[in-house]
Amino acid sequence: MEGFRRVRPHRALEGMVAPYVGYSHGADVPPVHLGLPSGWLTLVVSLGGPLELLGGPGAERGPVRLQAAVGGLHMEPVVLGRRGLGRGVQVAVHPLAARALLGAGSAELAGTTVAVEDLGVPWLRGLDERLAGAGCGRAVFAVLEGALLRALEEGGGSGPGGAVPAEVVQAWRLLRGEARVQEAADGVGWSRRHLAQRFGSEVGLSPKQAARLARFERSSRALRAGLGPLSRVAAECGYADQAHMTNDWRSLAGCTPARWVRQELPFLQDGAVSEGAG
Repeated sequence: MEGFRRVRPHRALEGMVAPYVGYSHGADVPPVHLGLPSGWLTLVVSLGGPLELLGGPGAERGPVRLQAAVGGLHMEPVVLGRRGLGRGVQVAVHPLAARALLGAGSAELAGTTVAVEDLGVPWLRGLDERLAGAGCGRAVFAVLEGALLRALEEGGGSGPGGAVPAEVVQAWRLLRGEARVQEAADGVGWSRRHLAQRFGSEVGLSPKQAARLARFERSSRALRAGLGPLSRVAAECGYADQAHMTNDWRSLAGCTPARWVRQELPFLQDGAVSEGAG
């Protein structure tokens, strides 16, 4: 796999996972990469040396090296080290499909990064070795997809929200679609307090955090697409002004949007990063 490659998942997995991303990079990339917060959980498998988790969720006690890991929903950046050549695959998993595919709900994995073997899910055991032994990019994706389909079958075939209250599923869609928290509560017929309790127990974020994260993601996509000056991006993504967007980026990404565009964006090829890359 040279550079980046995206592969659309099997139709049985649509909505549960975003397109698979295969990546490779040389020794000329910056030694540190910021994994931005995202509304998707992230499964990443290194096909070379281990992943170096230098900071952020999962590395509170110091750097961690993992061959394959799952990152839950988080509200701060993950700091990853990159030494020399790197190669791997990444899968963004819908939070309401986490239990079906990963054996643990989104709330259980929120705010941390765990080694796949710690999840105790049969299809994840030895996944890094199976993928590394597959050889070329096409075969790697085939092995990955076969494992995901087996996981779905063993989990009863439940898609996003299959075992989640319909109100939580609808609230998630509303919040991702720019609805305010009160609008989402009204839309599902719950009080704001009850929504916060049920939503948090399923997703691992509060409704307010989910709405904030969705807005942040819209801004990061707009920056990747080069949709004009920061003031325009802020206005079109729902921020009161550019200053509010900048403050949000400092909190969620650990840097300003201008700095991210300057230091990180040149190393992210168009379409290379899925919605769950962070």
